Amino acid sequence: MQMHAPLTDPATILARPLTLAGLALRNRLVMAPMTREAAPDGVPTAEMAAYYARRAEGGAGLLITEGAAPNEEGRFGRDVPRLYGTDALKGWERVVAGVHAQGAAIVAQVWHVGAFTPSLVGMTDTLEVTRLGPSGLAGPGRALGRAMTGAEIARTIADYAKAARAAREAGFDGIEIHAAHGYLPDQFFHAATNRRADGYGGTLAQRARFAAELVMACKEKAGADFPVILRISQWKQLDYAARVAESPEELASWLAPLVAAGTDAFHVSTRRFWDPAFPGNETSLAAFVRRLSNRPVIAVGSLLMDIDFKAARGKQHAALAPATLGWAAEGIERGEFDLIASGRGHLANADLAARILSGGAATLAAYDRRHLERLT
Repeated sequence: MQMHAPLTDPATILARPLTLAGLALRNRLVMAPMTREAAPDGVPTAEMAAYYARRAEGGAGLLITEGAAPNEEGRFGRDVPRLYGTDALKGWERVVAGVHAQGAAIVAQVWHVGAFTPSLVGMTDTLEVTRLGPSGLAGPGRALGRAMTGAEIARTIADYAKAARAAREAGFDGIEIHAAHGYLPDQFFHAATNRRADGYGGTLAQRARFAAELVMACKEKAGADFPVILRISQWKQLDYAARVAESPEELASWLAPLVAAGTDAFHVSTRRFWDPAFPGNETSLAAFVRRLSNRPVIAVGSLLMDIDFKAARGKQHAALAPATLGWAAEGIERGEFDLIASGRGHLANADLAARILSGGAATLAAYDRRHLERLT
């Protein structure tokens, strides 16, 4: 994304409503999904419902929930929410009702970790499950779990579809499939973790088959009018410099089957949303995806932050970077993406969107890692 002087009033652009796959959004500001591990045995609580409702009351147009597992082996940990089981779905109904009462839309993120465990990032494993992936690899040369059989692939796709239907019945406005950051669908995308010789491996277009079938199955089970967003990235939890696509041409081959499957929008995750996607070209990954897919795009990565969240792991604070707000508005105005998401900003400020839209971005609280410690 080529940078220009920040717009005088980015709030004017960010306040514009948008219809996304039939879903009316009141503005262009999105609360990004953030794992909070505050759902005992996967059941959303009243505290979680209040947490989401506060962000809706604070003006966000769209909220994307923390990742929720479609089945047992897909769970990251015991206190990460589920999208199956009567108890969990009742909890989600309370979350959705609270958000809708404040005039915002909310979609459920469906998150299957695949061949990945919390211990790989220095956390404690709280579940004893067999981890499954396309080739039993968590990263290049890092064996973990085992390769999925054809029957297990089919069952997993069916579990995603059931989760999509459950999300609709719980009142959600759509789902987002987490296909980024080195989790299950992304493990199929990435050549380093997909060594399969069947129809789910091979070229990049073939490696996109699993995610495409997820989209189609979710559409079939939940309804063609139920929005399905796909979150994608180049970087992985275990390799921040990883690339699925090395060029715009490869990116086009990656996106084509996903668009054909019926993906309604893409959520493009980068460490900084304004960074160029490929050497020798100033265009951002979000802008390339928007151009090549002709689908709405949510951009995310370090909005209002002076340091990206991976680099911030060793630091307690992140200072505000107001210029990025102008860059986001400019990207929307230029048609490079349609919405801008923020995670850490929404942790630090429940009323993030309202302050931005009223011209009060300078009064926002800076993010502090202690904001992760409890729901507020």
